[in-house]
Amino acid sequence: MPPAPDTVEVEFIAPRHLAGGGDPAWITIPLHRACGWSHGDDPLMPRVLLSSPGQKALLRLEPEPDGQWWTLHHTAEPDRPAWYASFGARTPVELIAAATDALTDPAPPTGASSDPCEPLQQVGWSPASADDGLVSPGGTAYLQRLGSVEEPGAWFVTAALGRDRPVWQARFGAHTPARLVAAFTAALADPKPVLRMDSGRSFPTRDPNVVTRRATDVLAVYVAGALEERVHSLAARHAISPASPNPSRQPPAKNSRSR
Repeated sequence: MPPAPDTVEVEFIAPRHLAGGGDPAWITIPLHRACGWSHGDDPLMPRVLLSSPGQKALLRLEPEPDGQWWTLHHTAEPDRPAWYASFGARTPVELIAAATDALTDPAPPTGASSDPCEPLQQVGWSPASADDGLVSPGGTAYLQRLGSVEEPGAWFVTAALGRDRPVWQARFGAHTPARLVAAFTAALADPKPVLRMDSGRSFPTRDPNVVTRRATDVLAVYVAGALEERVHSLAARHAISPASPNPSRQPPAKNSRSR
């Protein structure tokens, strides 16, 4: 039965690292509207360039068949050399947004752990004997850090469906702030499913033994308003005297059915 005119069908997908990339606007619009990042305008080029207010960070979104679609470069600072992070096309936007949200937070939380391994270990990721990294319970995601204890190197997070079927990879340079990597892994560890409306095009697998899909008819106004609510929430961080945040509203669902 088709949804009523005031509802749209969405899918809630878990684990989130196999949900596909999602809508890039989840990242780009808040950076521009809530965090003051500027963008160029070249309609003849299939790419998006966003630069931070101080021109220290540049985010590039560009189709790259043989490489990473998202790249974030940050210039050197007095206490840190230049660093980078990059993400494959099918990296869920919710994970990338966690890192950019941490980067743009004007008052990062104090006392929070900046160990990227900790959020994953708390949800059952186990040591991967091959490379001293961590592997997810289902064996479809991996965390690895290159280098040594004396000279730690880059972080790599990879989602894959078997050894020869990589889905996406996130890379964080050796000098990337640990709290950004930890924000990414915390979002990766989050057990809550993510919402998708285009899973037919971006879903890496439909195997019910690997992913769980729940189709639900949701009021269109809540789907349309989710991005706007995110923009307002991030903008409030920059207010001089921000009001106490309201709990995030959950969209009311109708006619839920599992697949």
